[in-house]
Amino acid sequence: MPYSLVLYLVPASPILPQYLTGRHFHALFLTLVSAVDRELGDYLHEQKDAKAFTLSPLQICSPNQRRCPTILQWEYGTSIPAGTRCWWRVSLLDDALFSRLTKLWLNINPERPWHLGAANLYITNILGTPNSLQPWANAISYTSLYEQASESDRHLSFSFCTPTGFRQGQFDTSLPTRDSVFKSLLNRWNKYSGREFSAELIEVLFPSFFNVRTQVVKDSRSKFIGCVGDISYRILGEVMPETIKEINALADFALYCGAGRKTPMGMGMVKREFNQDLRNTSISRVC
Repeated sequence: MPYSLVLYLVPASPILPQYLTGRHFHALFLTLVSAVDRELGDYLHEQKDAKAFTLSPLQICSPNQRRCPTILQWEYGTSIPAGTRCWWRVSLLDDALFSRLTKLWLNINPERPWHLGAANLYITNILGTPNSLQPWANAISYTSLYEQASESDRHLSFSFCTPTGFRQGQFDTSLPTRDSVFKSLLNRWNKYSGREFSAELIEVLFPSFFNVRTQVVKDSRSKFIGCVGDISYRILGEVMPETIKEINALADFALYCGAGRKTPMGMGMVKREFNQDLRNTSISRVC
């Protein structure tokens, strides 16, 4: 069962920009895990294959914000001040992982500090159901995700909300081709859902609109090039309703699993959009 959990946090002291990077959020998540299951924390730290969780960069809550912005913030030029209300998304793709962390979700102590650099963070709330202001929170079984998928919707639109890049042979690419996007979704679905889809189903998909651009993410150790923006695909030709249903299930699954590389470090956050025309969507880097 995939879970998309949003944790609300408040720092007791400023968070410096150098600690607002993917590897620091990865370390924070492993610290949370190890607090309730040291063995699991060590396993996730050493795991080399596709991991059963994804993370977002830290986001600042805006008091006047009516809805979550499409393009999220992944780089900060200044510190986040003490007392700033923030949110952080953690998604879990494996039932076993969620169940082993039940004690963490049920027994969050709002007075216990967690550390991001020198800053103390306090978790004030965890949201697991969607609302109009926070579409990143949700949970659904793989069975329901499949059963609720459309058998007729041939239009699939996605927003790449943080830089998204893919592995192509020995090198990386930031171009969201049909194969790179849907093979990424398909591989994670087949690994965790218990219902395997054929790789041939994506052959009926063709890009119909795109408005994406590259973005570079740097920290003290590495540089990552990905894309942000919007892209749409269409299912063309004579296609069985079952195939359309499976493709729509993959598209709906993107909310939880993301796409491409470095999803456990905040990259590759993808959200399906249901408006039929994204041509008027503006793309702007958040600084």
